[in-house]
Amino acid sequence: MLAPALSIGRTPLVAVYGTLKRGQRNHFWLESADFLGSDRLTSATLYDLGPFPGAKSEPSRGVEVEVFRVDAALLTELDRLEDFRPRQPHAGLYHRAIHATTFGPAWLYLYNPEIAGCKAIRQGGWP
Repeated sequence: MLAPALSIGRTPLVAVYGTLKRGQRNHFWLESADFLGSDRLTSATLYDLGPFPGAKSEPSRGVEVEVFRVDAALLTELDRLEDFRPRQPHAGLYHRAIHATTFGPAWLYLYNPEIAGCKAIRQGGWP
């Protein structure tokens, strides 16, 4: 994992792994974003939560993500969708952290609640 903030002046990148991916039910949120490509992250493990997945910063054999370039306004909208609370990052459903991708450092939304009893996805993607 990299530093917790992007350098000033850089357009944010977001790595998505669940319902925001192309072809999934929430992808419409990213229709205006630039799709940069797919990648595999070994710095995160996905958990199948039923209707959506959650990621934790745990080593894996490579989970599938899609990387998009977004502007600050869209990142704010995604924060609302994912219940990310900048002033209390661990109080919402997700917090976010920078993870290295082949396209550069990207925000990854990480699931806050406990995942006991949920199936781990340590390689591949969801669903």
